Amino acid sequence: MENVPEDCFAHILSFATPQEACSLCLVSRMVQSMADSDTVWEKFLPLDYGEIVSRIVAPPSMPCSSKKDLFVTLCTPQIIDHGNKTFWIEKRTGKICYQLSARELSIAWGNCPLYWSWKPVQGSRFKEAAELRTICWLEMSGSISTGMLSPKTLYSAYLKVKMADRAYGLDSLPSQVSVEVGHYKSHGTVYIRPSHKSHLHCGPEKEEWLEIELGSFYTGLDKEVVKMGLKEVKGVHLKGGLIVDGIEIRPKKKEAESRNGPPFVFRRPKKA
Repeated sequence: MENVPEDCFAHILSFATPQEACSLCLVSRMVQSMADSDTVWEKFLPLDYGEIVSRIVAPPSMPCSSKKDLFVTLCTPQIIDHGNKTFWIEKRTGKICYQLSARELSIAWGNCPLYWSWKPVQGSRFKEAAELRTICWLEMSGSISTGMLSPKTLYSAYLKVKMADRAYGLDSLPSQVSVEVGHYKSHGTVYIRPSHKSHLHCGPEKEEWLEIELGSFYTGLDKEVVKMGLKEVKGVHLKGGLIVDGIEIRPKKKEAESRNGPPFVFRRPKKA
C-alpha cells in the first residue's frame, strides 16, 4: 500500500462511502493516514461546500483543521440563509439534506394573524414556527432546486409538524399531499393525527415532531424545481392547532436500513 500514490488511493476511495472510508482506517496506521487525507475527504464534500459554509449563520468558533473535520461539522444541521434553512450531510453516504423553515413555505393566509401566529417553539431548529389558529382552507407548499441536492439520488420530502393541545378538525377529512418535478407528479392522502401509521410517523429525532411524508422524487443530472405541498380545501369545517416547522428533504432510506443500520462513529487519527 505504501507504493500506491495518494491521488490514486483517493480516486479509489471516491467510489466508496464515508462509512467505508472510516472502516478502512482500522486496517493499519498507514491506510488510516491515507484514508484521512484531505484529498480523500474532499471527494465526500459537496462541490460547492465553500459557498455553503459562507451561508452558515453561526460558523464554528474553531476553524476545521482538515476536510474530514469539515465533513464531520457539516453532518450536524447548520442554520443557513439568514435562519430560513438548515443544511447537513448524511453521515453514512455523504448525501445532501435540507430543511426549509415555515417562513420559507407558501402558507395560505400565513401572514394574517387572524388565521396563523408565528412564535418560538421548543425543539425547532428555527427562531419561530407557524401555528394555525383557525381556518377552513388549509394549504401550504415549498420548493427547492434539484441542483441543491445530491445527483442520482432518491429523496423524500416530509412536512414537520406538531399538534397543539387544542388541535381540532385536522382529521375530519384526509389532506392531499403531493410532489412535482418536471413532468413527474405524485399524489396521496393522509389524515393529520398523532399516529405511527401510514405516512404520518415520528421523526428520527427524539422530539414531539411528527413527519408527514409528502412524496418521493429522483434527482437526475438536470436542474429542475421540486414542488412539495399539503392541502385540505374541500371541507368547510374549521380546523386549528397545527404547528408547522417546515419541510425536510433527505434521501429516502430502505425500511431494513432504517431499522438495522449499524452504528457509525468517526475515528480521528491518533497523534504521535
